[in-house]
Amino acid sequence: MNGNGAPRRVGDVTTVSAGTDGTDGTGGAEGTGGVEGAGTAEGSDRASTSTAASASASTSASASASASASASAAAGSARTKLERGRGALGPALELVHTGRAPTRAVLTAELGVTRATAGAVAAELEALGLIRVDSRPGGAGGTQGRPSHRLSVDENGPVALAAQVHSDGFRAALVGLGGRIVATAPGRVPVSADPAQVLGAVVEAGAALLAQTGRRCIGAGLAVPSAVAEPEGTALNPLHLAWPAGSPVRAIFADCVKEAGIDGPALTGNDVNLAALAEHRHGAGRSAQHLLCVATGHRGVGGALVLDGRLHSGSSGLALEVGHLTVNPEGRACHCGSRGCLDVEADPLAFLTAAGRTPGPEVSLLQQARDLLREESADPGVRAATEELIDRLGLGLAGLVNILNPDRIILGGLHRELLYADPERLRAVVADRSLWGRSGGVPILPCTLDHNSLVGAAELAWQPVLDDPLGTLGTAA
Repeated sequence: MNGNGAPRRVGDVTTVSAGTDGTDGTGGAEGTGGVEGAGTAEGSDRASTSTAASASASTSASASASASASASAAAGSARTKLERGRGALGPALELVHTGRAPTRAVLTAELGVTRATAGAVAAELEALGLIRVDSRPGGAGGTQGRPSHRLSVDENGPVALAAQVHSDGFRAALVGLGGRIVATAPGRVPVSADPAQVLGAVVEAGAALLAQTGRRCIGAGLAVPSAVAEPEGTALNPLHLAWPAGSPVRAIFADCVKEAGIDGPALTGNDVNLAALAEHRHGAGRSAQHLLCVATGHRGVGGALVLDGRLHSGSSGLALEVGHLTVNPEGRACHCGSRGCLDVEADPLAFLTAAGRTPGPEVSLLQQARDLLREESADPGVRAATEELIDRLGLGLAGLVNILNPDRIILGGLHRELLYADPERLRAVVADRSLWGRSGGVPILPCTLDHNSLVGAAELAWQPVLDDPLGTLGTAA
């Protein structure tokens, strides 16, 4: 490399040597008489020749030293650029992963580096099999008159094993960069009181998907419907799974993953926390600075808060247990010992009960509640149940708005369906019952990702790669 970072051309050193003293190296006549005591023309010629030779040797030595210094400086510059580029690999990968850098021009601007450094970073991520760089015309433009290279995740790249356990069974999936679900395997099985049995089954299903697809796996993530205490990784109170309180789910999951021969870390988190993380990176929560997510899946209600791109999990992973906000003091008895909690006043079982329906064993409670809301919304009993749950949910959201002041609320599971059913009613309840709602309101939006808890579980496994692609995947070929 030369001093400005351009590739060194053949002949660069020769050019420096030839131009040092303004001569062509032949000892021309300008040296005649330049040596004292030269008495004849022949002596003068010999003296001139000797002087020229000496000058040429001096010039060659000077040029050699200059070339050596230039080469050393270029090597140092190259090393510096390489290190700077490698330091940008993680941030660059996250920008492509979250869709915030669709072109190399955008990547350059977001990283605050030179175009050459951004190009080197993109090339190394491509060599690692993580992204694709497309230089064909037609992509989004970079600088004026020059279309920028398009960047996308490599659809054939590695995957994370994602697993989710809920009261009606489990689901395993393979998830690539960009939150893409590559393959999935639902398991409609009774969830036993033994977490090792359940987690062994879900990992076995995931291992089968890996064998079928032949994909490289970078790690595994698990979503569970329980607060997960940190740093131990224990399910503090898995109310809807009948697992023992304090079950060491992370350790059990890690053992199952290792026994299945799957490499990489095995991590665990609360299902709604992970849904919020996935929606913030890939769905309805993009660009929100203070994102509140509230959702009901198969049983119960959960909440999560993402602040400046990071999950707010509290001092030990137990923050945002919104399911145990009281929204009806005279309401149903809750598993926690209180009454009228959001957990039992606004979940699928509460909706089916309020609508006068007896749940059946054929499909999950969530699916039964969705089908009833979509197919029999005109039924007076269903309509009354819908309004009751919307009012209960709105009351809980209003309290959260007063405390947290989010800039966006997203709703998942059955709550998303309630928002679709009567968005004006829900927004009116939140606005009427919250101070900040009255001063302008907060956007309330539906979650947009299918299986967002699974995608969030995969984000746990992908995070070490996003932090250090080279350190986790090895040197690019």
